[in-house]
Amino acid sequence: MQSLLNFPPIKWANEHPRLAAWIVLSLGMVTILLVEARDVGLLPGQWFALIAATVGVAGLCVWIVSWEDKDDEAGDAPPSQDAPKT
Repeated sequence: MQSLLNFPPIKWANEHPRLAAWIVLSLGMVTILLVEARDVGLLPGQWFALIAATVGVAGLCVWIVSWEDKDDEAGDAPPSQDAPKT
């Protein structure tokens, strides 16, 4: 298992989890977009706009999900010593 964590792409993903999640989610969403819209007859500029919007939405999804990470970190913190005791 430790040798798997030393594999460069996995090591990079462990160091940059949100960026890695954005890339993986973007690839999945763009793949679905390409498969489902292949017979629609879009122009190249329209394809580019759809793919750019899809990558942006994937980034927003990862960003919104990361809000919960911050809530978890705040909940794990010990109570402040400066708070008055009642």
